[in-house]
Amino acid sequence: MSVREKIENDEIAARVKAERQGLITHLDDWLETPLLILGFVWLGLLIYELIWNLSPLLELIGTVIWIIFILDFVIKFSLAPDKTDYLKSNWLTALSLLVPALRVFRIFRAFRVLRLARTARGVRLFRVLTSINRGMKSLGASFGRRGFGYVLTLSIIVCFAGAAGMLAFESDVPNGFKTYGDALWWTAMLLTSIGSDYFPKSAEGRVLCFIIALYGFGVFGYVTATLATFFVGRDAEAKDSEIVGAEDVRALKAEIGSLREEIRGLSEKIAAGG
Repeated sequence: MSVREKIENDEIAARVKAERQGLITHLDDWLETPLLILGFVWLGLLIYELIWNLSPLLELIGTVIWIIFILDFVIKFSLAPDKTDYLKSNWLTALSLLVPALRVFRIFRAFRVLRLARTARGVRLFRVLTSINRGMKSLGASFGRRGFGYVLTLSIIVCFAGAAGMLAFESDVPNGFKTYGDALWWTAMLLTSIGSDYFPKSAEGRVLCFIIALYGFGVFGYVTATLATFFVGRDAEAKDSEIVGAEDVRALKAEIGSLREEIRGLSEKIAAGG
């Protein structure tokens, strides 16, 4: 193969890659709102399932949503120019789509171990984490740069989904949660770093508690900084404030620009006179 042919092949490959990436971007833009709504419904069904049992109708709705998510993933995976990079970026999403399929394995004797309570609880924990991840991706695509709205909405999702998971894991232990309200209150206190006198006793509950605590620790600092920035900005807007605000900075920039123009004019006059 000549050098020219190699260059032409590379250009064609780059063009095809760009077209495929553009198709994925268009799909993301087109499906953003429907998938966001389905993601919330998916989380709602998961929370409902952890607290109560799904009716046949709700289970059918969950299965349909699951199939839609699988089709979305398969189409984007087939269009992705680099399959390995796509899997690396979406491996948790792929696992979250595989977990519901474990129910099918119950009909096979080879997967009888999945009926064990400990394994089922572990699968439940994994479903909570991967479903929250699905909500994070949908919210991230919807909110864009509106960071505070994204964090606030995600924190609400973590609170409600985390409380459902804690109720599922801690309802059978001594002195555990008896109602969803108790678990929701405990999770909210954990997220706000206030804490509670109750400590999880099950292994799955402790893992979920640790993850919620890590999330709450990180988000609490972000929310505190955002609120501080908001109040400092409000103070800076006051005319008698000692804090420099955005208006003061803009006025200072304008004044510096005027001074530069005056200095440039004086320099030109001195140069012309010399």
